[in-house]
Amino acid sequence: MMTQRRMVLKGTLSTAAISIAVCCGLLYPGQVLAVWNKQAFAANNLQTAIKTTLDSDLTQASNQIDIKAPDIAENGSVVPITVTSSLNNVSSITLLSEKNATPLVAKFDLHEDTQAFISTRIKMSKTSNVIAIVTAGEKNFSVRKEVKVTIGGCGG
Repeated sequence: MMTQRRMVLKGTLSTAAISIAVCCGLLYPGQVLAVWNKQAFAANNLQTAIKTTLDSDLTQASNQIDIKAPDIAENGSVVPITVTSSLNNVSSITLLSEKNATPLVAKFDLHEDTQAFISTRIKMSKTSNVIAIVTAGEKNFSVRKEVKVTIGGCGG
């Protein structure tokens, strides 16, 4: 019981401190929002999505990238994807779903000291390749895996 009270008190104090910082202008909500590349996320074909996201449409296949995804996704609106890489100097991991109306699903920018690992759930409209592009040392490396979708996710 005492532990619960402490947790409530800590949460209340933390919320109050953040609220005061926002009200005083010390903390701006824009500082914590992600960068939005509207043109890349609005691209309606794969090549345009890659070019606007990575400033290059050239990628090289790599066996140093591992993409884990189900062979068959029972529900296209929640397809679990995990990408890992043993490449050095990874700066970003980009996920695309080839046959989605807008192929770019996500781009994760990584700090130089972070492990090249992401795990997320994506939305797929129909059976297609999921493509992971890893940017390492100013070069783009890719791997793809076909995922069969049995129930549509993006309006299907």
